[in-house]
Amino acid sequence: MRKLLLASGLLLAAGSASAQTNNIKVNILSPIVKTGSFFFEHKLNPNSSIQLGALFTNWSINDTKITGFAITPEYRFYLSESKEAMQGFYVAPFLRYQNLTLKDTHDSYVYTGSGSGTYQSQTDEASLDTFGGGVLIGHQWIFKQRFSLDTFLGPSYNGGSVTYKSNGSNTGTLDAGTFKGFGIRTGITFGIAF
Repeated sequence: MRKLLLASGLLLAAGSASAQTNNIKVNILSPIVKTGSFFFEHKLNPNSSIQLGALFTNWSINDTKITGFAITPEYRFYLSESKEAMQGFYVAPFLRYQNLTLKDTHDSYVYTGSGSGTYQSQTDEASLDTFGGGVLIGHQWIFKQRFSLDTFLGPSYNGGSVTYKSNGSNTGTLDAGTFKGFGIRTGITFGIAF
């Protein structure tokens, strides 16, 4: 009887190991632009899943510091008839909210009158807020029933604005430039399915 229970337990464990419903991933291209980009995917049914992505950045160039985050929820439709969700080709509509802050501290000459002046520290700050979405096409592979490789590419559209402050005072809103309008979202992720 003990052998039968042990064998049944091993079969159940083996069956659950091949039916992963979650996947934690990291975008291996993100370090190129000094960011961390992480994803959590959850299988809903044999043909679809949901995924939530989070991006964080914190880096400096000379006296300029750039920090921020992005949140990207998406819904994935897997198109393969022979494989269940989290494997094969997929189409994924997504939304994205992004907030980046650029802070520059530098000395500037301030005229004090009578032909003289002094250097004072000044901080300029710009905050970018965008909201948008798009559609991805991609393919995800699961290897050894545990490791995932996901590649994706697709168009996106963002709208937003830049708020500019100098020494803590609001000085206005600027055009978001290349951060708004049409763009491309792409990535390659490596993950662990469980």
